[in-house]
Amino acid sequence: MRKTLKPLCSISASKSNNNTPPNGTNHFFFFKLPIPQSNSSQFQISRCYSDPFYSNFPLSQVPKSKRSNLYLNFTSKPKRVFSTLNIPPPEWVNPFVDLSDLVTDPKDLKISPWVPQILNLLDNSHSMEQNLDAYCCKFLIKLSPSFVAYVLKSADLAGKPDIAFRFFYWAGKQKGYAHNVECYVFLIQILSASRELDRIKHVFSEFKLKGSGLLMNVGSVNSLIRSFGELGMVEELLFVWRRMKESGIEPSLYTYNFLMNGLVNSMFIESAERVFEVMESGKVNPDIVTYNTMIKGYCRSGKLQKAMEKFRDMEVRKVEADKITYMTLMQACYGEEDFDASLGLYHEMEEKDLDIPPHAYTLVIGGLCKIGKVLEGFTVFENMVKKGFKPNLSIYTSLIDSYMKLGNLDEAMRLFDRMKNEGFEPDEVTFGVIVNGLCKSGRLDEAMQWLEYCQNNNVAINAMFYSSLIDGLGKAGRVDEARELFEEMAEKGCTRDSYCYNALIDALAKNGKIDESLVLFKRMEDEGCDQTVYTYTILISGLFKEHQNEEALKLWHMMIDKGITPNAASFRALSTGLCLSGKVARACKILDELAPMGVILETAFEDMINVLCKAGRIKQACKLADGIVDRGREIPGKVRTILINALRKTGNADMAVKLMHSKIGIGYDRQGSIKRRVKFRVLVES
Repeated sequence: MRKTLKPLCSISASKSNNNTPPNGTNHFFFFKLPIPQSNSSQFQISRCYSDPFYSNFPLSQVPKSKRSNLYLNFTSKPKRVFSTLNIPPPEWVNPFVDLSDLVTDPKDLKISPWVPQILNLLDNSHSMEQNLDAYCCKFLIKLSPSFVAYVLKSADLAGKPDIAFRFFYWAGKQKGYAHNVECYVFLIQILSASRELDRIKHVFSEFKLKGSGLLMNVGSVNSLIRSFGELGMVEELLFVWRRMKESGIEPSLYTYNFLMNGLVNSMFIESAERVFEVMESGKVNPDIVTYNTMIKGYCRSGKLQKAMEKFRDMEVRKVEADKITYMTLMQACYGEEDFDASLGLYHEMEEKDLDIPPHAYTLVIGGLCKIGKVLEGFTVFENMVKKGFKPNLSIYTSLIDSYMKLGNLDEAMRLFDRMKNEGFEPDEVTFGVIVNGLCKSGRLDEAMQWLEYCQNNNVAINAMFYSSLIDGLGKAGRVDEARELFEEMAEKGCTRDSYCYNALIDALAKNGKIDESLVLFKRMEDEGCDQTVYTYTILISGLFKEHQNEEALKLWHMMIDKGITPNAASFRALSTGLCLSGKVARACKILDELAPMGVILETAFEDMINVLCKAGRIKQACKLADGIVDRGREIPGKVRTILINALRKTGNADMAVKLMHSKIGIGYDRQGSIKRRVKFRVLVES
């Protein structure tokens, strides 16, 4: 009669806080099997069955898959039963349940119950590593490289670089363990998402030391190149590219695109160009992503013309541009202030029936408003509304600003009311635009009311807001009020920029307070505010008006010494003062000194002649015109017109008619095919 055997013990895996194994793990039961006695000793066989169902079956009837190793223990004492006390070696666990004896679709693989147990232990506590050690020791398991890679790839560790980093290095300390390439790839992905550059370099230096011991594949190459490309880590990116080539792995379209994106992000535009050329002449042809990446590179490096050429090349190559292509180019055109080109791209998107994002409307309307085409901008605005898009605050502000600059305050305020009715709350920029328009139109009291409204409603007031008011009050002669606002800025904690300083300096200078302007100029320097070419222009003009010519010249030379490049307005202020004080030759000398500096002011002579003519100094104007011809330059026809008008206004109508009939347009008198130089001064004096 066969006896029923009772299990002695079982070994299985469970959570660290209880002794029950996770669902799906194998249960191993140990049974005592009585063996016939021998003459020399009594021995006992302890056999382990993986299923208690077979506990009453003879060994021959138990399937091999349900058996375990047979342990024999010998003893000199008769009639005693012994079982082994040796702990079996830890088992390597994989991320999926082993169904190797079944025909199973890889997609249907079941996740091992060990996975959630290990994830539960990854809590970033101080004892996380000790908890992992205790758990694996208790249930006699070790985590395989594929298991570690699976855990690192899981969504549970996304955005948790600290935990991933600690788990990675804990797993690497297991006896007989070595990370595979996927472990490195998935950890670098997690670290790159958080831009943990130092840790990435540390991990990758270990990766490089492994050398050929890590088997690369297309997926790992693509992932690493993408991660390094997004972070601008070109050295690491190129190392992976070389390893790929050495491993005989053919790059895919994704590989090329990730490589180009990395090069472009790091501003290696020429290298990206060479990769693009290799693709065009090789097996892998560029797609829309490749073209967009190359166009992005050109736009970022300021090569808008090349970007447009690449864009037109897409049509030849039968690659259809998408909204990303158009938006990249539109943004670049806007940045280069080529607003007409931006508008043309917008119309192309409309013709191709592409999905136009709201930002495209912002660029187009903003660009049109900047060049004064407010009606066209408003047409695009209405078209946007008809298509169901809701304008944003930036679009409303651009349109309001344009109407204000055109002096159409009523239409601007109607748009302002419409904006508020649609639920938009104006910000400091919008209020600043309204105040600036009111100040430019001389409606200063209304502008001051808006200032009071903003202060009472906790609307932040920026420097541009104040500078508009200071400028408007200064131009209206209300200098004391302008000064009060200027001092209020410091009390309110608003940083005074060069616009604010220039506005008050200009107000003081134009109201005959040049000394106060110079004091403010010195204060500007002490406070570390940039003194611009406009600052010097205001003071030079003011000093000449107060007949402080030498002081004006000192400021001019100070500006040059500080490396501030003069512009047409600054030289006009200087030349006007010098010409009116009879120092035309000195003005011409200073103009000649500007040429080696690369400053070419095309209208400088024209401006000086115009100043002299307005002052009634016709002979000096003609002498200056002759000096231009003597320098080998041709006089524009506009100068002739200026001289004729000046003569007419001073009552010298006969001379004006004489000059008009002389057929002199550019300082020369033509007689047939002969061009003879004629001096203006001789013509006038005769």
